Amino acid sequence: MSIFYHEQEGVFHLQSKDMSYVIQLANGYPAHVYWGKKLRSEGNLSGLLRFVERCSFIPNSVSMDKSISLDTLPQEYPQYGSGDFRNPAYQVQLKDGTRITELKYLTHRIMQGKPALAGLPAIYTEEGDDAQTLELELSDSYSGLSVILSYTVFGAFNVIARSTRFVHKGESPVKLIKALSASVDFQDADYEWLQLHGSHVRERQMDRKPLGHGGTIAESRRGSSSHQMNPFAALLRPNCDEDHGEVFGFSLVYSGNFAIQAEVDQFNTVRVSIGINPFDFSWNLNPGETFQTPEAIMVYSSEGLGGMSRTYHKLYRTRLCRGVHRELERPILVNNWEATYFNFNAEKIEAIAETAADLGIELFVLDDGWFGKRDSDNSSLGDWTVDLNKLPNGLENLVRRVNEKGLQFGLWFEPEMVSPDSELYRSHPDWCLHVPGRRRTEARDQLILDISRKDVRDYLFDALSRILSSSQISYVKWDMNRNMTEIGSAEADPGHQQETAHRYILGLYELLERLTSQFPEVLFESCSGGGGRFDPGMLYYMPQTWTSDNTDAVERLKIQYGTSIVYPISTMGAHVSAVPNHQVGRITPLTTRGDVAMSGNFGYEMDLTKFSEEEKAIVRKQVADYKEIRSLVQKGDFYRLRDPFVGKGNETAWMFVSENREEALVFYFQVLAVPNAPLQRLALKGLNPELDYQVEGLEESFGGDRLMQAGIHLPMFHHDYASKWWRVKAFTDINGMGEA
Repeated sequence: MSIFYHEQEGVFHLQSKDMSYVIQLANGYPAHVYWGKKLRSEGNLSGLLRFVERCSFIPNSVSMDKSISLDTLPQEYPQYGSGDFRNPAYQVQLKDGTRITELKYLTHRIMQGKPALAGLPAIYTEEGDDAQTLELELSDSYSGLSVILSYTVFGAFNVIARSTRFVHKGESPVKLIKALSASVDFQDADYEWLQLHGSHVRERQMDRKPLGHGGTIAESRRGSSSHQMNPFAALLRPNCDEDHGEVFGFSLVYSGNFAIQAEVDQFNTVRVSIGINPFDFSWNLNPGETFQTPEAIMVYSSEGLGGMSRTYHKLYRTRLCRGVHRELERPILVNNWEATYFNFNAEKIEAIAETAADLGIELFVLDDGWFGKRDSDNSSLGDWTVDLNKLPNGLENLVRRVNEKGLQFGLWFEPEMVSPDSELYRSHPDWCLHVPGRRRTEARDQLILDISRKDVRDYLFDALSRILSSSQISYVKWDMNRNMTEIGSAEADPGHQQETAHRYILGLYELLERLTSQFPEVLFESCSGGGGRFDPGMLYYMPQTWTSDNTDAVERLKIQYGTSIVYPISTMGAHVSAVPNHQVGRITPLTTRGDVAMSGNFGYEMDLTKFSEEEKAIVRKQVADYKEIRSLVQKGDFYRLRDPFVGKGNETAWMFVSENREEALVFYFQVLAVPNAPLQRLALKGLNPELDYQVEGLEESFGGDRLMQAGIHLPMFHHDYASKWWRVKAFTDINGMGEA
């Protein structure tokens, strides 16, 4: 059993492999008592909650007991207006305009497994999983509003999946003006805050800083999870590093506006809250209706950031990503975007595909420009018909000819957008997000279709289905290249306009569910100007994401390193591109570009027909090598060895280790050459100290303990932008000499 209820003490003990989470009912309020290393299920937990009478500025929630105040009680789902002045988890406006509700414990249910969330992505269980769910039902007797707090724990993961469901059992409508997924009160503030910030072509940069009094927030108000801030944050003990110390991770399975906040109060306690951003949000809840929040995935690690990351990696790879491609090795692809941009024809595409086939590449992806009259980015989005000027024999003919060369065929779409210069917009100008009488702000010469509307979703489903059914298309790159402005819907009445941004995300999820169910064999890759919507919500429908539009090998070291804090390597698209690089103009060796890209879902984004014979030989080897190692890259345990965000950022290293710890890959990168450089060794991680290993290129065997404690000698590079990788394999006997 994973969840224990001690009825006499009113204590709920949620337990996983190495973690405990404890809730205690305090005068009807669910109080947060403990989250950390595993406690014995039979131990006395009731004494963890302490009550102390405070000064007159701390209001009393229980008239007969001045020691109980909501302003000091560590709560599971804090409320507004009745004594707690800290950040509330929810706010409700009643019919009379008042905003006071008081949720108290009503009942609870403990069930095996994990129920799905209506209309929302979430982690799931499969047969044989050791998982249980606790539902705490709280009720406000005045309004009739019930709130159900859901907690799922897995025996094999140090994870709690939390979400909240509002069920209106009263007689008058209410309006939700804040509805977060989870809130956790920590007993002290001795933590540092980690978030992943950035911008377009500079995503998921690591930012670690001490917590101070007041609020610290990671959020998006852009209509999507955004390039600027990822829906993830963590609290770390100050001594925490990659391998040691406590970490508490918070990740939201959602693709829209979000907020993750840490608030340090007057008594040096911390409240972390996570969910839909309450900014410009409200939701009308009529009697009998339900509102479901997105799911927050909370991870505990006593083994530093690396332990937290590997928990997220395995959970998201095996219990969030779905479909046939979850376990399949991902194909090596070439995308024509940086090779041709909009300037291509069928002959040029075939030439790139023919070279790709000769090099061993497995998938060709036709990017933007194949539809409507799309010769630049200022027209035709929404007109999903083939441009016969570029492809005079049609798409089906091109797909067949590429297939005949031995390659699969993939196609780019940007379904959520519409160009003002398009047949679709001229026919349906009300189908975009807009506010009547106000400017329709364009970005990249495009507007956003209002997919909160069923008629718009039906149009997109029919248009995309027609294309995907017409040819043997095995891959879709789904792009989204701007954020929301003028967030309004022509279908919504004035009282529901603030629901539009969330209804858009719900509509997106519904459309993706229909399409991925209709075409289960197609590998869908998410993209939003690269990594602008790299979030767990999209991974539920599309098991990989184009990590960044920045393909420079040096910049990708930080981007891929930062992304790995939360997201599995199997979800990261990584391509070799031409030099000078199109984003930063840097010239890096083809081998280094390949080594960086092989640390993800590998591919190329360049004109292969321009390769010299020497370059072709390098690429053939890269492709052949990746085919041998990709299963380990995509499914192995990931360990970060050298941090590009530390110091001058001149070194990065990481490694992949098989589940049985008998095989590993080690990658090392040095940005700038160092004159008269000191000798260095790189300590490995994740190996079995009792096994002996062979390091590729060295003849002698080395114990796993030596490789992890003493490490291997690093090469002395005499040029900039250098890299090297090694295969490490366990073995039983070898003769010869070598150096490590």
